[in-house]
This record gives sequence, C-alpha cells and structure tokens, in this order.
Amino acid sequence: MKIFETLIEVLHWGKIAASPTLIGGILGWIVYLKFPGMLGMILGVSLALAGLIFGIIWATRVWKEVGTTTFMSRLIATPELDAVEEK
Repeated sequence: MKIFETLIEVLHWGKIAASPTLIGGILGWIVYLKFPGMLGMILGVSLALAGLIFGIIWATRVWKEVGTTTFMSRLIATPELDAVEEK
C-alpha cells in the first residue's frame, strides 16, 4: 500500500510542477517569437528553465508541508456544490 501512496504523491507532484513549467514555456515561446534569433532563444529558454525550477521548488515545498494529494484535493473540491445538495 505504501508504494501506491508514494506513486500517487509523485503523480500529483508532477502536476504541481507542470503548471509553472508550462507557463514559463509559453512565455519563453512568446519571447522567442517576438525576438527571433539567438537573443530570443536565450531569453525563451531562460524563462522556460525558470518556470521549471520554480515548479520543482514549489512542488517539493507542497509535498513536505501538506502533501501533494491534500493540496490537489483542496484545489479540486467544490464546497459550494455540497451546500446545494443539502438543500
């Protein structure tokens, strides 16, 4: 059972780390399109790497503090819909 729990935590860690990585990649792509050439490529890759590094740091901090499964379940929860069902 411990292996399954760890696998779920790792999958959620990847989801958390992917968000800033995706944002950094998109921003990097936009910068590269705006400044085609070596400067644009360097800035674009730098933004993508910054997003990746921020995502890794953030996901690891979440894992250590509250757990990635708990964090993701808070994001997915819809308490306003629970109140509708009670009425």
